[in-house]
Amino acid sequence: MTASHARPAAPGRYRNDLVLFMAIAFALSWASWAVAIGIGGSSTKPPTLAFHVFGAFGPLIAALVIRIRRARRGEPVPEHAVRFRPAALGWTPLLLALASALVLGAAFVAHAAGGPAPSLEDAKDVMTTYPGGPVAFLVNILVAGPLAEEPGWRGTAYPRMRASLNRFQVSLILGVIWAVWHMPLFFIDGTVQNQLGVTSPSGVLFAVSAVPMAMLVCYAYERAGVLAAVAVHFATNLTMVLLSVQAPVTQAIVMGVQLIAAVVLLATVRPAGRPVADGPSLPAIPANRGAHVR
Repeated sequence: MTASHARPAAPGRYRNDLVLFMAIAFALSWASWAVAIGIGGSSTKPPTLAFHVFGAFGPLIAALVIRIRRARRGEPVPEHAVRFRPAALGWTPLLLALASALVLGAAFVAHAAGGPAPSLEDAKDVMTTYPGGPVAFLVNILVAGPLAEEPGWRGTAYPRMRASLNRFQVSLILGVIWAVWHMPLFFIDGTVQNQLGVTSPSGVLFAVSAVPMAMLVCYAYERAGVLAAVAVHFATNLTMVLLSVQAPVTQAIVMGVQLIAAVVLLATVRPAGRPVADGPSLPAIPANRGAHVR
């Protein structure tokens, strides 16, 4: 049975898919990260590195399971899944630039409010001193976060949740789930989360920041699908790391700017079109080294 002739999936089917997706994503990620915590040592060095990186792919593996399961049952894609279209190639760089500009602009506002100044030299140091050089750094930022997560959180969970919730509700709920999913990273030595500290103001703000960032990424998905969601996730992580955004005042202002932008964008977005697929399935490419960001 082809997707065009299949009956619409019942709401209960979406709920079952969501439960299975969440169970697989959390089980794989948390089990892998638990091993990394038990082994000890830095997340940038073997053998801890392998379990740290593998844990990031929990959402992608869960998404593949759900997609294979749907295809075997001959079920249609969810009504709110955003298909890949050539227009996405035009939106993607624009959304990437917007996501980076929001963080950069907020960092300058924070500096005016008494926070640390954004430093180009610090950004150069991060890239040039990274093991493997700038290319390895960029590959790690792209793979260990956006590519490993977005086909799952946005490409799979989001459209199924939209069957019964509006985009604001889904964005908020996914943001909270996203924050909880990241919690074990606070206990793995060498990660950005561990450096912040789970009970420190910076650590708490990092966890809370998952909500406005999820709203932005959900907007990108509704606008142009998984590819755009990957771009916004990547640009945000990259800019945050290059600017070393860890001061509470800077984190708070970045969150505020992202929240305002996300609310406005989500209120005005028109989805990219009727779905014909779950979105592009992105391959799980192993990361080289470095801490998983978000």
